[in-house]
Amino acid sequence: MSKIRLLLVDDHEIVRAGLRMLFLAEPDMTIVGEASSGQEALRLVSELKPDVVLMDVAMPGMTGIEATRRIKEAYPDVAILALTMYEEEQYFFEMLHAGASGYIPKRAAPDDLVSAIRVVSTGNVFLYASLAQYLLNEVINQPGGAATPSNTEELTAREREVLIYIAEGSTNREIAEKLVISPKTVDRHRENIMRKLNMHNRVELVKYAIEKGLISVK
Repeated sequence: MSKIRLLLVDDHEIVRAGLRMLFLAEPDMTIVGEASSGQEALRLVSELKPDVVLMDVAMPGMTGIEATRRIKEAYPDVAILALTMYEEEQYFFEMLHAGASGYIPKRAAPDDLVSAIRVVSTGNVFLYASLAQYLLNEVINQPGGAATPSNTEELTAREREVLIYIAEGSTNREIAEKLVISPKTVDRHRENIMRKLNMHNRVELVKYAIEKGLISVK
């Protein structure tokens, strides 16, 4: 099985050193490069073709937001995960709009960061629980508010269960453990859900789950 190719982008060497130690212990990941600025990240993405870029948001010169936007314009298949100390709503939405596949704070547990890397590497969106609230609030505050809960007969009972866990931010492995099924079965359910609902990522599924009353905003 091929390893997830990572590019670490942070202007603090001590942060990159800690990340390096964390990912070197993961058998399915390999660090192909490191950058200390947004401009350097652009160059290395072109040279190294990573699968996932772990991007700091605030850096001197070109910010992580601008670097993300430029990388996604030139290399749309490269997944970008924001890792930052900033948890404000403004930064969260700016990174997502720039093309990031997820946003996770530096205070997160190492296991959460590793899971986030795996999620975005498969083309899905990872939203850290406390930050996903921003997205949920955006749906609720849209003109007319959330849609009136209605039936979801197009999904089976098990698919609705899987949809709820996905929308709440659970990884495939976590869903498999909760439902006592294999991760491959979770993958199959996810594919069926996406196909039936004509959706393509977790963000769309979160909005759908709120509109249908499957999950609530606390």
